[in-house]
Amino acid sequence: MSSILPRWPVMEQYLTIQGEGANSGRPAYFIRLAGCDVGCVWCDVKESWPSSGFPQKSSSELCAEVLQSGAKNVVITGGEPSMYNLDDLCSTLKSAGLLVWIETSGSHPFSGSWDWICVSPKKFKAPLKDWLSKANELKAVIYHPSDLLWAQSFLPDLPQNCSLYVQPEWDRRQKIFPDILRFIHANPQWRLSLQTHKYLGIP
Repeated sequence: MSSILPRWPVMEQYLTIQGEGANSGRPAYFIRLAGCDVGCVWCDVKESWPSSGFPQKSSSELCAEVLQSGAKNVVITGGEPSMYNLDDLCSTLKSAGLLVWIETSGSHPFSGSWDWICVSPKKFKAPLKDWLSKANELKAVIYHPSDLLWAQSFLPDLPQNCSLYVQPEWDRRQKIFPDILRFIHANPQWRLSLQTHKYLGIP
């Protein structure tokens, strides 16, 4: 067995306030791993798609930086973090007493040990049932009214207590809001998610 510890391509990392979904308003340290093979046309972090050209950091290095920030909650995001086996990163962070959350499309095999799983499905590469069956939160980004029906298609594969969110795609938010509001009134188990960090101008 190899003794070489994994290293992670880190596009950016920062302490902020979670801006969307179930954990909105909570302080969190974001670790954005580089690399994505989903390629959403409306992605607002397209610079995270390549996996090369970014600093490579070990789990212990990242853990030390999180602890130095004073954060208690860590969000692993991307890019598409499920491209990587995240077992070592999770175990290192959790052994330091940190709560570890993930934001993922769930399009690659499940790995890691998570305190909160947010699956944000993408039409371009469907989420795997292993992720859906463990999701604490489903957050569907709505670009077109037909996406509301698509979001409901995942309900059979989700836990009964999964939090359900629809979030307007940022550049179409004004146009799509009326459809989303009608949908939530008709389907009150769904809640509205807004990218409050963008309104506030924070990372």
